[in-house]
Order: sequence, then structure tokens, then C-alpha cells
Amino acid sequence: MTSKRAGRGPSVTRVMDIVEAVSSLEQPMSPADLAFYLDIPKASLHRLLLQLEEDGYVQTNMRGKVVPGQRMYRMALGVLHSSRYQLQRQAILQRLGRQLDEACGIAIPDGTEMVYYDRVESSWPLQFNLKTGSRVPLWCTSSGKLYLSSLPKSMRHRVIHNLPLEKYSRHTLTDPESLEESLLSIREQEMGIDNEEYIDGMVGCAVPIKNAEGQFIASLYTHVPVVRKSLNELKAFEPQLRQAAAEISNLVNSPDTDTGE
Repeated sequence: MTSKRAGRGPSVTRVMDIVEAVSSLEQPMSPADLAFYLDIPKASLHRLLLQLEEDGYVQTNMRGKVVPGQRMYRMALGVLHSSRYQLQRQAILQRLGRQLDEACGIAIPDGTEMVYYDRVESSWPLQFNLKTGSRVPLWCTSSGKLYLSSLPKSMRHRVIHNLPLEKYSRHTLTDPESLEESLLSIREQEMGIDNEEYIDGMVGCAVPIKNAEGQFIASLYTHVPVVRKSLNELKAFEPQLRQAAAEISNLVNSPDTDTGE
């Protein structure tokens, strides 16, 4: 790994260097390794990390590595949700909604829940009342399971064994080993599956929205009543889902700099 060697600079520059490094490094670093990587004195880095952790931008995992906090996830999606990209994002979601003829949207992780961050509805009279801002569990939704599957193995195991794993439907996976087996398959395929695990009569799937380094930042999801589409019929739209997810990722990673002049 090549060091950025940030060198000396104002505190605000160092803070942004830390945020960028934590959000983009393939493997999390310890504070000592991060100090060396960024060429920041250990005492200065420790002070800045304490402030960033207190403010929710970073957190320290059980191994003492520095990883993104929830505010960092929200910041990434905040860029996407800004008015600058709203028209493009909505156009992508609306096109996908027409292709699927079903509701679809973007979900982001927030603690032990996923938050529906953006959404377009279907034209069908029968649909589920899961509006923008709705919070759903990690362990029984396609978006949540996709997020869990993206976590490093040791972290994923700790999270799974500390989740309440409440039974929401007849098919909710409440056994940690069964859930882990499902997550391994999801991790391999990079597609989250909800086979009537959250709501009886609803199936769903989700694909990842990634940053420039290929890391998960959000889920692009869809869900439908089984009376209208089976899970296999819904999964047949995988190419359209992945195309839309790639286009949304590009809004974050390669924003249009056209000023309109």
C-alpha cells in the first residue's frame, strides 16, 4: 500500500485526510498505522480521532482499527441526495421503476437498521407502505442482509450474535448460523434476498451502491407482493438493478462538473 504522506498542514486538512483514508482504505488501520500512512504525529492523530469519534464520523472496532461511523455514511449519501444530483438520481430510479413496474429505492445503514433514503412508488393499487424515512431491520430485509454480508467476517459474526433477531414473519431467520449461511451466499452473489422474511407475502432483492474503491455505501432495493411477482421473477431484473446501481454510484464517485454555462 502506498502512503499518501499528507505531511504537515492545517488541522482541517488533516481531518479531511483522515476521513478520506478511513472511507477508502481496503483494510482498516490502527491509529498508529494511520499516523504513519498519513505522516501525522501520533499525538495529533489521536486527538483528531477522538474528536471524529465523538462526533460520529469514525469508530474503533473490537480489534482497535479505525472504521467509518454512521455520519460518514450519511455524508456520502448526503452528496448524492443534494439538489445538484436530485434530478439525475430521481430519473434513474423512475426509469428503474418503469422497467420493474414496481417500487424501488435507496437504503442506507444506520445502526441495526436500514433507512429508506429515497424511493419511487409503483402504479399498482396494492403496494407496501414503506415510505422514504422508514426504518427496517438488518437481518430480514434484502438491503440489510446485503449490508451485513459486506462486513468483514469477524465484525459480521459479532454483529449477528448481538442482534435481537426478532421474528417478523414465518420465514425470518432467527438462528445466527442460518443467517450467516444466507449472508455468505449473498456476499458471493452481491445480491441481497428477502424471501418473505420481513413481511409475509413480500419478496425483495437489493444490489450494492459502491464508492470509487468498490466498498458498500448503500443498497438499491425493490420489493413486491408475491401475488404479483415471485422472488425468481423479481431476480430476473438483476441486470436493470445493477445498471441503475452503477449509474447512481457514478453520481457520487464521478460527479458531473458541468456548470451549465
